[in-house]
Amino acid sequence: MSKEAALLHPSTSSVPQTPRPDPIIDFVLPAELEATAPPEARGLGRDDVRLLVSWRTSDRLAHMPFRAIGSALQAGDVLVINTSGTLKAALPAMRADGACVALHLSTRLPGGVWTVELREPDGVASRALRTGQAGEHLHLPLGGSATLLAPYPADREVVAPRLWLAALHLPLPWLDYLEAYGTPIRYHYVQEAWPSSAYQTVYATELGSAEMPSAGRAFTPEIITALVARGVQVVPLLLHCGVASLEDHEPPYEEWYRVPAATALAINAARQAGGRVIAVGTTVVRALETVADAQGHVHPGEGWTALVITPERGIHAVDGLLTGWHEPHASHLSMLAAFASREHLRHVYAAALAARYLWHEFGDLHLLLP
Repeated sequence: MSKEAALLHPSTSSVPQTPRPDPIIDFVLPAELEATAPPEARGLGRDDVRLLVSWRTSDRLAHMPFRAIGSALQAGDVLVINTSGTLKAALPAMRADGACVALHLSTRLPGGVWTVELREPDGVASRALRTGQAGEHLHLPLGGSATLLAPYPADREVVAPRLWLAALHLPLPWLDYLEAYGTPIRYHYVQEAWPSSAYQTVYATELGSAEMPSAGRAFTPEIITALVARGVQVVPLLLHCGVASLEDHEPPYEEWYRVPAATALAINAARQAGGRVIAVGTTVVRALETVADAQGHVHPGEGWTALVITPERGIHAVDGLLTGWHEPHASHLSMLAAFASREHLRHVYAAALAARYLWHEFGDLHLLLP
């Protein structure tokens, strides 16, 4: 068995034997394939990442620099981007016993309530902390505080909750407070702190995401201009992303979205004319599928979406997807399997592992086309 095949089909001795649902793809991600820093840290541009293009009806693959993405798109295509900007959503906090913790803000709900994740600093980033208690008060900078109200979501029985509903009491407007005292959320594979600009797409217009909609990070104004010159329409929507540190088989939570009327009109016109709708990121797919009917007609709208896209549910309004590389057992793989067969995804991921593509928000990308 080749090294790549072994990664996709690991032996039972290398995998914890805990009961799991049948995975979409099962593989081991080598630590050296985790992108630990943005390409700018190596003196490169944000578009200096690699792109693997696959066509779901065949085994055909193409490897190229991301800046060559225009060669895989065509006049009449509509590229849909998520213009949500990334918050400095990690706050230092202190428990009543003096222990220092990190509070990751996920989603801002009506009434000043947030969904949050309590985490324990580990010297590099942080790890999930499951010792929170309802009613617990956390001290925040400048006299602010947070009170854990109840586990989130309330309809799931969890012995040691990871996410909580929390009330924040801040001495400043929340955006100003996060700008002054927060930092971008980062995980263990990112060894150094990077400025908030490293966690923004070039087209972000409205702050609200706990974590960057990272499929769009590699775009530059020059690439977007070149795509438009080729006849590709670029249209926006908004979906504020919550924390992406979901555990194995943990479904995505409710998120706020807005699909403008002009975007819906452009998508419907393109589909009627035979054009393709290409989503930049799983967040765009979630928003569009929330407002699309069974015939693929997209309606404008805004609100909260709890939509979980599976192979059984299928895709109605989106033809292609630009996305990062997802970890084993990630819930996003179920969405990818709504676009393409498991066999195709295994073929693509084996190729990405063999070619040493990089994972995570600073890593390389996959363009899945019809």
